[in-house]
Amino acid sequence: DSAPQFCLGAIMESYPPQCSGPELVGWDWDTVEGFETAGDVRWGAYAVMGDWDGSRLTVSEAIMLALYDPMPFVDPLLDPQNEGTTSADELATVRDAIHNDAPVEILLSSIDNGYVFATVVFDDGSIQAWADATYGSGVVAIRPALVVN
Repeated sequence: DSAPQFCLGAIMESYPPQCSGPELVGWDWDTVEGFETAGDVRWGAYAVMGDWDGSRLTVSEAIMLALYDPMPFVDPLLDPQNEGTTSADELATVRDAIHNDAPVEILLSSIDNGYVFATVVFDDGSIQAWADATYGSGVVAIRPALVVN
């Protein structure tokens, strides 16, 4: 009975899976394939395109994915030649702190190749600017779950 949500971040591996995210406006289960149902819950794995208003995504297109399809983005900061210079101890401290300090919800965070990677719903550049001002340039890499094409 609730509005469909676009799950971003961690997904609990229960049956049905549990997660949360922004509302999907205009989502129509009759126009997509590949979903599952358990009880009154439906879910599937899709690449979703549409208009983001800051809190809701109005769907214009959806393409079915395999559950663990990687998105076609190779992060240049994961290249060993671009390794960060921040110590492992400082990165661990930043990773622990950013979940409480950030001006928006951090969906996921990890440490890799000398950086803290923090996933947020959307960043227009202001969250990365905040991270650089707070922790120093080249320490935190803000990565949005929703990207503008």
